[in-house]
Amino acid sequence: MKTGFVYILECSDGSYYTGVSNDPERRLYEHQSGLVKGYTHSRRPVKLVWCSEEMDIWSAIENEKRIKGWRRAKKEAIIKGEWDKLPELSVAYWTKSGGHPAMKSG
Repeated sequence: MKTGFVYILECSDGSYYTGVSNDPERRLYEHQSGLVKGYTHSRRPVKLVWCSEEMDIWSAIENEKRIKGWRRAKKEAIIKGEWDKLPELSVAYWTKSGGHPAMKSG
């Protein structure tokens, strides 16, 4: 079974990039050396700030997509290992913004 890792890079402009790879060390090298032409290319140097445990590749891809959609505060919580803050950060966001868009009428 093919496996993968989800990783988060901090870019030189302070932004975060989330990706998936079967070899995070190689992928970091590729981002750092400019071999990856995309978001990180003009934001080098980059620093690996978080990497998941190894999982099956489909779970890794699913988790990468989920994390890419998160706000900065949630990404920073997992970078710091503060997994218990994720529900609170989700609720705080929707409460602050007036509720989940799917719950609004009209």
